[in-house]
Amino acid sequence: MSPASLPTRRSPIERIRRRLLASSKDLISFALSGLLAFELRFDGVIPGKYHHPFATALIVWAIAKTLAFAVGGVNRGYWRHTSIYDAQRIALANAAGSVLGGVALISLLGPWGIPRSVYILEWIISSFLLLGGRFISRAAAAAKSTRWAEGEGTRTLIYGAGAAGLQLLWEIRQNRALMCDVVGLVDDDPSKIGLILDGKRVLGTGEALNVLVKKHGAKQVLIAIPSATGPQLVRILKLAADAGVEYKMVPSLGDLIRDKNLGGQIRKIAVEDLLGRKSVQLDQGQIRERIQGKVVMVTGAAGSIGSELCRQIARFRPLALIGFDQAETPLFQIDRELRNNFPGMAFHPEIGDVTEPEHLNYVMKHYAPSILYHAAAYKHVPLMERHIFAAVQNNIFGTWQTALAAMRHGVEDFVMISTDKAVRPTSMMGATKRVSELVIRALQAESDTRFVVVRFGNVLGSNGSVVPIFKEQIAAGGPVTVTHPEMRRYFMTIPEAAQLVMQAFSIGKGGDVFLLDMGEPVKIIDLATNLILLSGLKPEKDIKIQFTGLRPGEKLFEELNLHNESLLPTLHAKIRRYASPSNIDSTQLMMYLQALEQIVEERDRARLVGLLEDMIPDYTPSAQLREAALPAALNRARTVGVEMVGRGSSRPGLG
Repeated sequence: MSPASLPTRRSPIERIRRRLLASSKDLISFALSGLLAFELRFDGVIPGKYHHPFATALIVWAIAKTLAFAVGGVNRGYWRHTSIYDAQRIALANAAGSVLGGVALISLLGPWGIPRSVYILEWIISSFLLLGGRFISRAAAAAKSTRWAEGEGTRTLIYGAGAAGLQLLWEIRQNRALMCDVVGLVDDDPSKIGLILDGKRVLGTGEALNVLVKKHGAKQVLIAIPSATGPQLVRILKLAADAGVEYKMVPSLGDLIRDKNLGGQIRKIAVEDLLGRKSVQLDQGQIRERIQGKVVMVTGAAGSIGSELCRQIARFRPLALIGFDQAETPLFQIDRELRNNFPGMAFHPEIGDVTEPEHLNYVMKHYAPSILYHAAAYKHVPLMERHIFAAVQNNIFGTWQTALAAMRHGVEDFVMISTDKAVRPTSMMGATKRVSELVIRALQAESDTRFVVVRFGNVLGSNGSVVPIFKEQIAAGGPVTVTHPEMRRYFMTIPEAAQLVMQAFSIGKGGDVFLLDMGEPVKIIDLATNLILLSGLKPEKDIKIQFTGLRPGEKLFEELNLHNESLLPTLHAKIRRYASPSNIDSTQLMMYLQALEQIVEERDRARLVGLLEDMIPDYTPSAQLREAALPAALNRARTVGVEMVGRGSSRPGLG
């Protein structure tokens, strides 16, 4: 029920007056039911010897039932909102009053003072009068709301004739602000066709939506199937688009529990709905135990994942939260948001670069964080193919410097955000994230800090990701550019990724690499098509889709684990742990990092590619990078790498 459909808040005097009025109506019903019971028993003429028992019975029943109604709290609601639950309470209170009155009358008048049939007739008639009066009031209110609703507002079809559809129909009738004229319902269950639900007929299945829209002049479809899967929603979306109507969605039961204003939650379908991903169930107690009362630091706090981590962490009442990022404006925005939404939490925005150890050491010494989430990284694959030294500097050395500072200042837990692109990488971004993972695993053997790595795929709607780009292209009239018709990616929503990262941290023991369950991979062409449909347009007719070819460093398919890695279950169904085949040689890794530092200083692209191939045997550089790396220089870099680590193989590897 929406606030618009409920009465305004009344003063105590008005509430007392309303209850007295309702009680007066009930007293009339009590008296009338007693009178009719005697009249029916004696065919309209009450014998003289029953005049005294009749008067006594009216008084006793009135007192007994008033007490029963007061104890049952019957008159605390509105007659026009009487529900089945209210009817049950009224029937029970009335029955209790009849029994109580009957016992009192037998005590006063004796077992034969009143004919036994009068007791039964009184109970039946009073039940009819009490419930009938309330349902007549409700019917009158419904008729009044129906009068304004019928023929006014946008002509609407409700898709879904289940509980959600019926609730939506009731809400529309009560809430004038929605301005919907429901012409009927649609449901994919053929057995429901022809049924009349709350005065509206189920007109047909979804396949007939186009015909039904034209026949009844519908302008919009409200989808009332909160449990629909992604493929089911895509199908409904296509049917609505073909019918040329607007379409919106009603919320899930969980949303209704959090906010009972159903009308206010009717919304446009989002691309997240089409993925069909269910909400994450977290072990709230386990996360709270690890975070509450602790100082938490997030690097990359102004980014998509970092900012969502800050929002989620704030819910668990940390002692303080430090947001570390080099992007001033987004950091300013998350600062304002957290201060408004969590005024009791201390949030400290710190502008800084993870590659600057002096600033990292200062911040950690000043705030002494117990937990650190490392989300700072360069993530755009094609851009990092052109800026390979920046990728190494930020992703590898930024992680190294942050981890060293965390160890130095007693951070208890360090969680690094990684990517599925680190598995058999074909891009500089993936390769640098893979080396970052190796750094974290190597440091675990030398530190009391618990280091945990969490891998996941693309984050739906994150800054610079495919969905915002597609939306911009659609808004501009197209074309929507897709690299390849067979390209697939794993997707997660931003809140889901952040929540599962927190859950993985709570179960990590140190040295673990976790993989988040990302569901089934999604074809990018399907994602583009669905986004066009969500915009109320038709693919290829209104918006063209153009294939541009794979960009440097891109794969057609992302992979989840290496050939020598296996995945083990954890206590959480959506988180799995990698079973690493061997430990990392930290001495060898540190020597590689020293060589990387020199290569970055000299800006030697050929040696950089060669050294990364040595460190990660399954790394396959893009053709563009190979062309830039001269064969002679590459061989020279490999020779240096072999001599440096003292290994006989030209590709000793760490991965």
